[in-house]
This record gives sequence, C-alpha cells and structure tokens, in this order.
Amino acid sequence: MTTLRIGNASGFYGDRFDALREMLTGGELDVLTGDYLAELTMLILGRDRLKDPAAGYARTFLRQLEECLGLAHERGVRIVTNAGGLNPAGLADAVRRLADRIGIPARVAHVEGDDLRARCPDSLAAHAYLGGFGIAACLREGADIVVTGRVTDAALVTGPAAAHFGWAADDHDRLAGAVVAGHILECGTQATGGNYAFFSQGDGDVRRPGFPLAELHADGSCVITKHPGTGGFVDVGTVTAQLLYETGGARYAGPDVTARLDTVRLTQNGPDRVRVEGVRGEAPPPTLKVGLNRLGGFRNEVVFVLTGLDVEAKAALVREQMTDAFAEHPPAEVRWDLVRTDRTDADSEETASALLRLVVHDPDQAVVGRALSGAAVELALASYPGFHVLAPPGKGAPYGVFEADHVPQDTVEHRAVLHDGRRIHVPAAHDTLVLHDVPEPPPPEPVPPTAPTRRAPLGLVAGARSGDKGGDANVGVWVRTDDAWRWLVHTLTVERLRELLPETAELTVVRHVLPNLRALNFVVEGILGAGVAAQHRFDPQAKALGEWLRSRHLDIPEALL
Repeated sequence: MTTLRIGNASGFYGDRFDALREMLTGGELDVLTGDYLAELTMLILGRDRLKDPAAGYARTFLRQLEECLGLAHERGVRIVTNAGGLNPAGLADAVRRLADRIGIPARVAHVEGDDLRARCPDSLAAHAYLGGFGIAACLREGADIVVTGRVTDAALVTGPAAAHFGWAADDHDRLAGAVVAGHILECGTQATGGNYAFFSQGDGDVRRPGFPLAELHADGSCVITKHPGTGGFVDVGTVTAQLLYETGGARYAGPDVTARLDTVRLTQNGPDRVRVEGVRGEAPPPTLKVGLNRLGGFRNEVVFVLTGLDVEAKAALVREQMTDAFAEHPPAEVRWDLVRTDRTDADSEETASALLRLVVHDPDQAVVGRALSGAAVELALASYPGFHVLAPPGKGAPYGVFEADHVPQDTVEHRAVLHDGRRIHVPAAHDTLVLHDVPEPPPPEPVPPTAPTRRAPLGLVAGARSGDKGGDANVGVWVRTDDAWRWLVHTLTVERLRELLPETAELTVVRHVLPNLRALNFVVEGILGAGVAAQHRFDPQAKALGEWLRSRHLDIPEALL
C-alpha cells in the first residue's frame, strides 16, 4: 500500500461527539487520530486527578469508542489518540475492559514517559512533549488502538507514518512532511473551513464542516482532503490558515524533526484536495519541551454596566470607590478594562451601554472572594446612576499558570507498552541540532509608491488566524495573489502591526516571513500573561486577535481591492 490515509476526529477535548462515527463511516481510512489535549486541558485533567487518582484522561473518548469500536474493527481502522492525558495506562486499561464487555477483539497499547511530575513536585501537571516513535513501536507490534499522554500533536501522524513506511529517525525530510500533515490535521475542522477568515467565499457549506484526512505518501508528501459529501471545503487558503496556527518562525521544531515551514509548497489538486510537498526537514533540537501547569492562586471578576451619558466619568467613579474598598487588603493583581460598546443616541438600552470589567488575582481566596463581592454589592445604591452588574461576583475560583521549560532528550524515558505487557524503550534522537532563526529572505519588489490607494480594512485582501502558546500569541497573515504579497510584505511591518493593534505597543513582537505561503507570522510575547487559565485578557487564547487585525483600516492599493 503506497498511500496511508490518516484522518482526524477530534481537535480538542469537547469536539463534535459524532466525529468518530462520521469518519469511520464516511470513506476509506487506515488510521484515525484524535487530539484531545491542550495546555488548559492538562490543567483540567490535573484537577480531576486530585479528586480521583484513577481519573486524568478524556472520558469522552471512551463513550465515543463504545459506539464505534465495532466499526473500527470491521473496517480495519487503527486508532491513535492522546486522550490518555495524565493517565494513558488508565485509559488503555479502560479501553480493554470496554472491548471485553462488548466482545470486540482489540490489542491496546499505550505510550508513557512524558510524566515529569516527580521532577516538578510543585506542579499540578508536568509533561514532556514526546515524538511519534513510541506510537510507531506500538503499531509495528500489532496494536489496534494506541493511547498516549502528552505527545506533540503532530506525533499522532508521524508515528503511524513511520511505522507504515519504515522511516528511520534520520529520514528528516519524510518526517517533516508528516509533521506538516499532522499540524494541518490536528485541529480538526479548522482545515476544512472552520474558523476560516474567508468562510463566506468558499465553495462548501461551513455550518457543519467535515473532518480532514491526509493521503500520505512514502516521500512525506500528502494530499489534504475530506470524506465525500461532508460539509466545509478544503483549499489552499484553509490549509494555509491552519499551517500558520500557533506556530512561530520558519523552523517548526519537534522531538522527531524540525520542519522547515518556509519550504512547504501548496497546490490545489482538484475540488477539496490540496497537495502538500517540498517540505524539508532538519535534525530535531537536543531538548524536549516540557509543559508545566500549576495553581497560581484565585481569580474573580465583576463587570459593571455603564449606560448613557458620562461613561468615562462613571467608570472613574466606580474605580475610585472599589480602590478605596480594597485599601486594607488590596489584591496582588488588579486589572480594569473599559469596553466602549455604547453608541450615541442608541435605540436600545443594551447598545447604549459600555462595560467596565474588573479582574483580580491573589494567592488568598478571601481577598478576591468576599472582599470583592462585598465591595461591589455595597455600591448598589451608592455609585453612578444606573448602577448594575452583569452578574454578582462569586467566591473566587482557582486559576492555573502555564510555563514552558526544556529538558535534554536523553533524560526522558520514552516507552511503548504493548498489549501483552512488553515494554519497548524508544531511544532519544541521536542526531540533533540547536535551533537558530532563519534569516528573513529578500522581499519582492515593492508596489510603486504612485499606485492609487483607498482606506479600507486589511481583511478585504488578507486572511488571518491567531492563537496562544502559553503567555504569547501568534498572528498569521496571508494573501492569495503575488501582487497582494508584494504589498503585504513591505507594508505589514512590526511597527505597523503595533499601530494597528495598540495592545501590542509595549510588547516584544517578532515577525517571520514565509514567501512560499505568501504569509507573515507575528509572535506577540506576553500578551496573554500567565496563559489561558489565568484569563488575563478579554480573549484569553487570542483566538480573535487576527480578526481584530483584519478589521483595522489602512491605505491599500486600489488594484488589490
């Protein structure tokens, strides 16, 4: 078999429940993957395990499998998932019990070694991001289902590909192609029209996009597509958008290989088919990324509604009143945000109102709980005219902090645990390369300065997708024509981005240029504070940061409009 068909049925813990069945019944597959883990998910699973040591994995997967294990067996589809979370051995045992109960023969293996909590006793969860060769070892030994903990998202594809095609650790170009395929698949329907900037201009119905699959070849190239008759669409734009999601520079590093995103070539290969080829790979770095989740303290918030006239004065009054109330025991961190959703001479009360959001953090729950709720409630009859809040503040909830660290690859014991109990040691990469930035390539000739322009939103010519990595955010911006690229690469500099997104003005912003994709990728350091669990910002995962950028106006050549 020269082509390996790998599908995806989950992009996060909570994704479409029916996707496993849809992918198994919708068309041919060899392997079906499911990505259930994210930085926030590891914290959630860690808190689950505090209550129940047998917990720590994605229970949704078990319920999905109960409906679909027979289908997978009948169709010869192997399943690879990171739903094991903090407890892959526990999930593997649960799958075996399920298979026995419903009478389906299934060889279940799991991958372990990622759990580093013993080295980080102050962390709720501490996990190294493993590569795909543990998965490959399980599949080579005949596993029907492979359960992992914290592997890289792309490892769910590199593992099956390495097992199927017999790739070795130094097949860098082939592995890099599989990494790119895995990155495109990992977020499910984001590759098939979901969350897509030009969703209204595609050929498919995006109300219920189908999940993606990759037809992977022995040289590492692939075609991204979806099952016939499913919703959404696959084109160069949807694939480009997902390629830029939560990435940094031209070097996309992982434990198996460093993929060069600046070498990726995309071409439309027919309706709902995009060919991905030309990917070059380099040796992986000598270290593994480690995700650390710990409890950071307690958090609370209250949103004051300011209606009608004198919004700024009303906001100033309530801020002074709350500051006085906090004087004796001020929270460790206080953040105010005034959101001007109000309109002049509005025809509804809601559109006449602005929102003033107060968020507090502190190690002591009492400081952000009773202190905040008492101070806010006591203002009900003693503050600005029209005083009310969206909801009364609660007792204060614990929040998490995500931090990234690195450890040498050879200090992590990566193991494949087979269905018969045998354990296979997976060696660390012996050929490694310390990462360094790729020099920015020379830009094409700029658009002539005499070209007539018109003030318009950037999003009329450019797509964007953004996301989070710990406390940082990335914003990938791409265009669809060479002429638009000539304009974008010269226009959207770091300085211009800071002008368009004032929240980034005081932060470190790094621009990366990807000419093959006609794309720029900006990494904004620290904009998300301590990460999504800390809820530092209105949009704590920066999911809409790119859409804000697309809405901003600048002078665009009329020929592009």
